[in-house]
Amino acid sequence: MQNITSVADLKNEIQVLKSDQAFKGQQLKEQFFLTYENLKPAALLKGTLNDFVSSPYLIENILGSLIRLTAGFLSKKLVAGTSANAAKKILGTTAQFVVTNLITQRPDIIKLFGQYIFHKIFRKKEVTQKLENINQKEEVES
Repeated sequence: MQNITSVADLKNEIQVLKSDQAFKGQQLKEQFFLTYENLKPAALLKGTLNDFVSSPYLIENILGSLIRLTAGFLSKKLVAGTSANAAKKILGTTAQFVVTNLITQRPDIIKLFGQYIFHKIFRKKEVTQKLENINQKEEVES
């Protein structure tokens, strides 16, 4: 800041400081409003859910757990069914345990299998769509 030697310079400097204060006050009010809006429970919940959903590792872990549990459950149902026989129930529980552990230890194989099934399903749709497009073009040309 430079030395003020006249009344005009003093008034000018006061004007500059007042406008600077008004600008910073407006910025402070805007920041306060944004902070207030972000601290509302709905905004906190929304932000938390967005973080939860956008986390690739979390989704991968949940999906992996779901696949392991489902495969174990299905293997138990295939082996034991709805039988009241105690031996079949034990065998079904053992099968569930073994399948779940195999999937846990070798997730890469299950992932490859899932990708294979995914590509088979959607590849058939692509081929079917291409055939339909060809048929439509032939009908238009006729």
